[in-house]
Amino acid sequence: MTGAQAIVASLLKEGVDTVFGYPGGTNLPLFDALYDSTIHHVLTVHEQGAAHAADGYARASGQVGVCLATSGPGATNLVTGLATAFMDSVPVVAITGQVQTNLIGRDAFQEIDITGITMPITKHNFLVKDIKKLPEIMWRAFDIARSGRPGPVLIDVPRDIQSNTYDFVDIESVYSRSTLVRQSPDLPARIVKAAAAISAAKRPVIIAGGGCISANAGAALKKFAEHCNLPVVTTLMGIGAFPGGHSNLLGMTGLHGLKAANHVVHDADVLIVTGSRFNDRVTGDRASYAAGKTIIHIDIDPAEVHKNVDAAVPLVGEMNMILGELLQAVKPGDLSAWWAAIRQSQAENKTVIPEDVLTAPLVMRELNRQTGGQDVIYVTDVGQHQMWAAQYLEVKSPRGFLTSGGLGAMGFGLPAAVGAQLAIPNKRVVHIVGDGGLKMTGCELYTVAVEQQPIISVVINNCSLGMVRQLQHCFYGKRYANSLLPHAMDFKAFASAFTIPATVTNSLAEFSEAFAAAWQRQGPGLIVANIATNDLVTPMIAPGGSMDEYVNMD
Repeated sequence: MTGAQAIVASLLKEGVDTVFGYPGGTNLPLFDALYDSTIHHVLTVHEQGAAHAADGYARASGQVGVCLATSGPGATNLVTGLATAFMDSVPVVAITGQVQTNLIGRDAFQEIDITGITMPITKHNFLVKDIKKLPEIMWRAFDIARSGRPGPVLIDVPRDIQSNTYDFVDIESVYSRSTLVRQSPDLPARIVKAAAAISAAKRPVIIAGGGCISANAGAALKKFAEHCNLPVVTTLMGIGAFPGGHSNLLGMTGLHGLKAANHVVHDADVLIVTGSRFNDRVTGDRASYAAGKTIIHIDIDPAEVHKNVDAAVPLVGEMNMILGELLQAVKPGDLSAWWAAIRQSQAENKTVIPEDVLTAPLVMRELNRQTGGQDVIYVTDVGQHQMWAAQYLEVKSPRGFLTSGGLGAMGFGLPAAVGAQLAIPNKRVVHIVGDGGLKMTGCELYTVAVEQQPIISVVINNCSLGMVRQLQHCFYGKRYANSLLPHAMDFKAFASAFTIPATVTNSLAEFSEAFAAAWQRQGPGLIVANIATNDLVTPMIAPGGSMDEYVNMD
């Protein structure tokens, strides 16, 4: 078979049923091979959309997402999507075409060193120089992407490698999947030490990060938290790791975390951190964040231990196993005084959402009301709407809230929603985006229409780059340089260009009616929620401040 046919055969062996991509000169042999296969190829409008769609597919399903691009600009257009997957530990395999092997290094048409470009933003990458090694490389790429701490892998395949023929060898019987999980050499002793610290704690709290979702450890986390009656907060990436609406969940912590969640972290004596890398937006000032606390850090990646915040008890290994061992070892203490203080803080910092004018928090509350009890996946873009969604949506299960956290890539939302909807067709995807982000990748509405996906896009329209404007409001003397978008875009007309029905809303009643109608339709829909330009995301931790120091928004 040809190298291209070998790639397709390898994809099928990996259980791949959907790929996202864009054809070009150097990957035409691969597309020709796909033409005869059972794999569903989704033609996106742009290669960045293909990478984000593969990412969304992987986040929603827990499987490896696959994207394809040609050489040169096709390959470089994947970079933002690969960086997004890398920062958020998402398993993606990107297969790029490359110029013929005898032209590599000669500045041929559309030649680019994509393995060199993507080295910092992939777990590993391959340039295939020997067709006989192609099956092994495909096998290793998927193994690397999904094992340990997940992440993206790129395979660059020259055109002649795709076109040449050879005797395909099934390597499935030669190699076995990675089952070895790196763990602390004295892990049992460390678990005993951690259990003792948790048992003796007067003010413990669990911080659930994105690694908890990657490890499929949500059920184990819930069981442990309930057994010990521990308060739980999540990072942005950890939303959904613990069920929304649960009495032990205090909400998101960090830069725009809820005050009660931030205060419980600030006042805690023991932090049990599951799969978080202590990002600067989670910790604020790291010295004050860790002061007076015993930090127990559970993570699959030893490189994350002590990187940003020193841990008194690092527990490196498989999270389900570690939480199970802690469940058996911890002796729950009397936390009644701690819970009384927490409930008082919640009461004092309860947010009241007025209903006389349409706001993003009001939209999120209405989404909770109308989708409660339904199978729904929320996919957000990046900006103010993302923080409002993180603060107010009640996400009931892991993989129910997909967002670009580490890279913060505007334009992520819509193509990621495409991938998520294809991955989990029995769940409805609700895509939440700002007017700025939709302008970046909004043409992927064409992909939504072609695939006839029932995605509902909710556009939080404030006629500005809201988060940039907010930073200028707080720190640049209210000088709104290039953050206001005075020429209003007709999003309804834009959606209609792709034959997608759309509604513009200016009140809660209008939005409620529009969303209910969109939910009843089986096809795609878009709803514009017009809100005030000067609405700000509150609270906001002061730069370099501790978890109880907030920016004055006046």
